[in-house]
Amino acid sequence: MGGLLPNSDAIQAVLTPQSPFANPASPPSPAPKSKHLAKPGLYSAWSAIDDAKDKATQLSDAATKELDKASGKMQKSTGKIELYSPKFYATCTIGGLFACGFTHTAVTPLDLVKCRRQVDSKMYKGNFEAWGKIGRAEGLRGVFTGWGPTFWGYSAQGAFKYGGYEFFKKTYSDFAGAENAQKYKTWLYLTASASAEFFADIALCPFEAVKVRMQTTIPPFATGTLNGLNHIIGKEGVGGLYKGLYPLWGRQIPYTMMKFASFETIVEKIYDRLPGTKADYGKGAQTAVSFAAGYMAGILCAIVSHPADVMVSKLNASRQPGEAFGGAMSRIYKDIGFGGLWNGLPVRIVMIGTLTGLQWMIYDYFKIFSGLPTTGGAAPVEEVKAIR
Repeated sequence: MGGLLPNSDAIQAVLTPQSPFANPASPPSPAPKSKHLAKPGLYSAWSAIDDAKDKATQLSDAATKELDKASGKMQKSTGKIELYSPKFYATCTIGGLFACGFTHTAVTPLDLVKCRRQVDSKMYKGNFEAWGKIGRAEGLRGVFTGWGPTFWGYSAQGAFKYGGYEFFKKTYSDFAGAENAQKYKTWLYLTASASAEFFADIALCPFEAVKVRMQTTIPPFATGTLNGLNHIIGKEGVGGLYKGLYPLWGRQIPYTMMKFASFETIVEKIYDRLPGTKADYGKGAQTAVSFAAGYMAGILCAIVSHPADVMVSKLNASRQPGEAFGGAMSRIYKDIGFGGLWNGLPVRIVMIGTLTGLQWMIYDYFKIFSGLPTTGGAAPVEEVKAIR
């Protein structure tokens, strides 16, 4: 029981009155090292891991400082960007261009497999089998078939989509008035995003036609974006570039409405459940919230727009010259049935979830880089004043 009871020195220290003028007790002597301790250098791998972590932290801190410097230089050269000024809309347009162009291009291999499986569900059993077959037959370049029209098309679409959304959101908010804009904010998000996507798809459609045909014909019908545009115009006229516009609107407008409205709502819910306010969190935390909310919104987007996405792929791949839009859709639906409209959905959920999360993260970080607040959550004081 000796180890469980205090010794006499401990009892005396507790019960003896202490004077504030008394000399402080001498620090206890260090315990002798156990003979069972491992020898230094025996586990050098742990030391190497710690060194690597320290170096990574240093590199991250250095990169953050450089980005802050670049951000400061940019803000100094452009001057303060007032909310809802021409500079503000131009910044949002450029941010949307970066967010959509690079992310869609990065997932071209996923998009390639998705489009081919939508056209022929028996072509591949899975993604890895598809990439293996394509890689052996066409090399790495074949895995990225269609990256050119993807980059140009979705860069243009992203510019119109994000810049247009900010413009229409402010315009409709002013039209409705501050009280109604707050009361019916979900309808505001839906109408603003639908309006922006209407124009964004007109910019996207010619490139989407080239992309889908390149990805669904083996070997690809064209060697690049310009070659594909010229090939379609030469054979079918300019109208051939827009024959998929109606189903593209049918796919992209519901997709974008879900993307923006659900993102804004999810961001607001996240900040409501976090301690403090949005302003209490730094750049990294706010962009992390943007990514998480964007990923969740992307899953919903993929489900809502997938049947129209399948139809776009089918129409661009198999619609005959002169065939009526309604007739082509009826023929395709008879061939694939209701179940065929959901071919490739799991792949698209992964692709669109990741894509949407990255797009919102890039877009909001670009806004931070330019000295603007991120999208969603509690509106900053300046924004509230601008709305009123």
